[in-house]
Amino acid sequence: MTFGIGLGAAVLLIILWLGNGIRRIGSVSVGTPIPERTGSALLLIDLQSVFWERGSYSDAAKEAAASTILEEANSARVQGHPVIAVRQEWSIPSTKVLATLTMKGQAIEGSEGTEIAEPFSSLPEHVIVKRVQDAFETGELDALLERLSIGKLRLVGLDFNYCVQKTALAARSRGYDVTVVKDGTLSAASTNVAKTRMSSAGVVFS
Repeated sequence: MTFGIGLGAAVLLIILWLGNGIRRIGSVSVGTPIPERTGSALLLIDLQSVFWERGSYSDAAKEAAASTILEEANSARVQGHPVIAVRQEWSIPSTKVLATLTMKGQAIEGSEGTEIAEPFSSLPEHVIVKRVQDAFETGELDALLERLSIGKLRLVGLDFNYCVQKTALAARSRGYDVTVVKDGTLSAASTNVAKTRMSSAGVVFS
């Protein structure tokens, strides 16, 4: 009986631990409101080999999105706006287990394919690693944008319903002006719910 109780407690702890990992993956951080800043930047979200080359996106969708992303990067460069790439690496123990169990082990820290995909590898001037869907979670992006005096963000990348959405919402919670370039994003499912949620938070779409 004692063994059964101990086993049950261990199973419960594992479930709670994994549940916390699920919560962390999808949560949106709330940071300190930024002061007025005049700079703009382009954020490239999760344009990594493992997602771009092996994700569930059609070639036609990728071709159209890539064209828009390259145009956005060129426009940012002409205007002197920094191009910042954020890429996913699951590094929190519970999220690494979840990625192994439910995401085919993709984008686990140190695994193959976490680098920026070839069509976009030359675009970013800065590259930041994120641990969850929200690119602001570690504070590293906050610090970079402060250093560059950025107050306006344009977002492209994938997936619209997950990392693009959570990063946009986190940016809005800090007071950034946020525009999601819809044609420069990819999504594996309907985007209606995510778009409504972002619109309600003040995200603009172009």
